[in-house]
Parts: sequence; C-alpha cells; structure tokens
Amino acid sequence: MDRLHHRWAALALLCLAQFMLIVDVTGMNLALPSIARDLDLGRAGLTWVAAAYTLCFGGLLLLGGRLADGLGRRRAFLIGLAAFTLASLISGVAHSGGQLIAGRAVQGVAAALLSPAALSIITTSFHGPERTKALGVWGAIAGGGAAVGVLVGGALTSGPGWRWVFFVNLPVGVAVAVLLPRLVPASLPARVLRDVDVPGALAATTTVGLVVYGLIHAGSDGWATMWTLVPLGGAVIGVGVLVAVERRAVDPLLRPGVVLERSVVAGTVVMFAATVVLITGFFLVSWYLQHRAGYSALKTGLVYVPVAVATGLGAHGASRMIGGAGAGASAGVGARLGFRGTAAVGFALAALGAGLLTRVPASGNAVVGVLPGFVVLSAGIGMVLVTATTVAMHRVGGEEATAGVVSGVVNTGHELGSALGVAVASILAAASIGPAGGGVGGFHTAFGVMVGVAVVAGVGVLRGLPAGRVEVGTGAGAVFMH
Repeated sequence: MDRLHHRWAALALLCLAQFMLIVDVTGMNLALPSIARDLDLGRAGLTWVAAAYTLCFGGLLLLGGRLADGLGRRRAFLIGLAAFTLASLISGVAHSGGQLIAGRAVQGVAAALLSPAALSIITTSFHGPERTKALGVWGAIAGGGAAVGVLVGGALTSGPGWRWVFFVNLPVGVAVAVLLPRLVPASLPARVLRDVDVPGALAATTTVGLVVYGLIHAGSDGWATMWTLVPLGGAVIGVGVLVAVERRAVDPLLRPGVVLERSVVAGTVVMFAATVVLITGFFLVSWYLQHRAGYSALKTGLVYVPVAVATGLGAHGASRMIGGAGAGASAGVGARLGFRGTAAVGFALAALGAGLLTRVPASGNAVVGVLPGFVVLSAGIGMVLVTATTVAMHRVGGEEATAGVVSGVVNTGHELGSALGVAVASILAAASIGPAGGGVGGFHTAFGVMVGVAVVAGVGVLRGLPAGRVEVGTGAGAVFMH
C-alpha cells in the first residue's frame, strides 16, 4: 500500500475512533431510562452519568491538545484510545451508579486526549484540497455520527441491553489500536513535554470545567440557581486568572499568536454556534418523539437514519464549496463561495429547517412533522461544521507544533456548544418537557429561537470569517485568506 493509500486508510481508522466517541454520547441518552431501572438511580444520579463524561472531556481538551503535541500525536492517540476502551469495559460491567459514573469520567479524560490527537494527525497528514476533503469526512462523522448514535443506542438498549452501548466499543478500540500503528508513523514530539505550562493548564481546565458544570445545571435546574450562577461566575474569574498566567508563562499553553489568530477564533466561534443549533435540535426531537409521540428508543433511532445521511451530504457539499473537490471545482460556483459563503448557506439551511420544526404537531404523523425540517437543519449544520474546522485548522500546515492545541481549542468550542445547547433547549421548551409540561408550545418556542440563532450566525459569518478558499494544486499553504 503506497503512502497516499496509507493516509486515507488511516483517516478511516481515526474517524472510526471519533465515531465511537460520538456514538457513546448520543447512544447513552436513549439508554438512561434503562440504566435508572437497573442501577436504581434517581434524577441526580442520571444527570451525573451524562455530566461526568461531558465535564471531563470539555474541561481537559486544551490540556489534551497540548499533551498530543508533547507526547507525539500517534502516541497520544493510542494512549487515549487504550484508556477509553478500558473505561468502556468498566462502565459496561458497572453494578452501581458510582462505578458507572467513575467509568464515564475516565472515558471523558481519555477522549480529551484521543480526539485532539486524531484531528491533529489528520491536519498534519493532509494538505491543500486533500485536507479539505479529509476534514469533510471528519465533519460528516461529527454530525452524522451523532444521528447514527441515536439509532445504535436505541437498537442496543431495546435488544441486548444498555451495557452493550459500552461493550460495542471494545472490538472497535482493539481493532484501531492494532491497525493504526501500521498506517501512521510515529512522530517526534512537536514540542518538549517538560515545558508544559502547568499553571496555565490548571487554569484552562478549571475555567472550561466551571463553564460546562454551570451549563449542565442551567439545563436541569434553571439559570437563577446557585449551582448555575456560582460556577459561571467562577469561570469569569478563571478567564482573568488564565490571561494573567499565560502572560507570565515562558511557554504558554495558549500562545496568543496561535489561539487569538483570526482564523482560529472565527472557526471556534462558528463551531460553537453550529453545535448549539445541532444539539438543541437533537435534544428536542428525541424528547418529542419519545415523550410526546410515544416512540420507542429503536423507532426514534430509525428516524435519525436520513438525518445522518443529510449531515454527511452537507459535509461533502461543504468540502466542494470551499474548493476541495479537485481541479474541476476551481471554476465552479462551489469554489467561489469560499469560507464565508459556505458557512452562510449552511446557517441559512439550518434556519429554514428550524423554521419547519416550529410547526411540529401535537398529534398526527410525528415523522412527517419532524423529518423534513430536521433533515434540512442537519444538512446545513453539516456544511458549517466542516467549514469551521477547515478555517480553524488551516494554519497547522505552517506550524505543526501547535496542531494539538488548535485541535483542543476547536473541540472545546464543540463541547461548550453541546452543553449550552442542552441547557437552552431544556429551558426554552420547559413548558412542554418539564415535570408538569404538556403540549408542543415549548418546542415551537425553542425552535423559533434556533431560527434566530442560525440567522444571526449566518449574518455574522459574512463579516467574521476570513473570505478564503482552498486553492487547487498548492502544498502545505493551500488555504489563502483574503
């Protein structure tokens, strides 16, 4: 197998590992009722089954990205993969809520090392239009994997049981661990690990962790509670501490010339906004189908199959629109759209899809009421996810020593968007999903707000994103910013 085929085969394995992480998150949501029955968990315990993973993953991503640069990308990926696989086994055999929560926390820690390492391998292995294509595949996994995860979670929970949501990770983890070293050469550490900015890492981890913790409680308890306001207030202080620490560090974790570069900031913000819209849609549609339309976990999962396809098609379309389709694209409409146009089109589709979802019916055919809008929304967000990642990661071709850190920053935007999306959805749709909720008015309100978010984001990218595109036939510096 030549080097070109090695790269694409390695991409398939890296995406399979990322797919495993995503399926584990969304599949878990459908398994929670069964877990509550089997392990005798109350509402608080169930909250922490989900939150333990999110809190550790989101809080440690920046440190994980720095470790990926310091340990070497392949080594960091394999360590994270091994830890995630072992934690999946621990979670699957759990016989108490505490054991399951501990397993989920370890999964989050492992994922915080695995995910940025995988993305940095991709961005340093591919250049120019090939990188755009590779990131298009990665974006399709990010959105489509979440939809497929609902189907997998529903099928496993309805079939062999919720424990198999974890057990299915074991063969995947072992297979990727065996095959990847044959395709991805070991790389020397891009930066010396002993120079890790420990105070900066602690400040960054604490700050992001406080934000995620506050948003989790905002979704379950509301915004005006101590468990929400105190962590979010602490996060504001944490940002100030982080800035002060980084200014004094000899080799700062978050180097201003990297993380404050326009493309990195813009890509991360767009990733955040797109994830808010996507996760809000996933949360509300899943709740609507199961608790208002009376669908089983498996039947709900089947609804997500065309959603996964739409997300993949949107991601593929974006990779062409920003110039990654090959020489034939350079003269076409897609290549002329560039970053701004592609993201704007994606958000416009998301707004249209959310607008259709504001009309979900109180009775009648739920699939007919949900699927058209959900498919359009997902296709649009698939486009935006690829654009955001490509914009943020394009600079890595010129400075591979920062690949892990930039990957961590982008992934942090995704995790914060996920946490905020669930919190916003829970609060806006409270009239329909609360303890005494009923009807569909809350769903209409929440999707109406998502229309506004998508419209504002779509207008914002026209000014905030660099007006660049991928030029065909260039090397590492294939993305030109205008």
